[in-house]
Amino acid sequence: MTDKPMLILIAGPYRSGTDGNPQAMADHLARLEAAAWPVFAAGHVPVIGEWIALPVLHSAGAGPTDPLADQVLYPTAQRLLTHCDAVLRLPGESAGADQDVATARRRGLPVYEDVAQIPPRTPQEAA
Repeated sequence: MTDKPMLILIAGPYRSGTDGNPQAMADHLARLEAAAWPVFAAGHVPVIGEWIALPVLHSAGAGPTDPLADQVLYPTAQRLLTHCDAVLRLPGESAGADQDVATARRRGLPVYEDVAQIPPRTPQEAA
């Protein structure tokens, strides 16, 4: 158990294997988001890089299949990882998620492959 909530990056496929199909990317995002509740229920704060990167792309007039996406999606996750305490790596091929895991390990952050591995936060909700 931990007494401090961790900020946990949920990493997994988003564009990988979709061939740019918007519905397939939406399905991947929904799978990432499905892990958010169990992370939160364990007393932590879940975050998904696309939650930040997609609005950034949109504000630049671009989307996830535009050439600009590579300059936003991966760097967003890398910048976000400087604030995260851990990574939850969901199954599936993803160069970006693999990069997130490598960065986390280089920084000495724990990498979980299952929500059940995440230590629950002690019950007291301070602040």
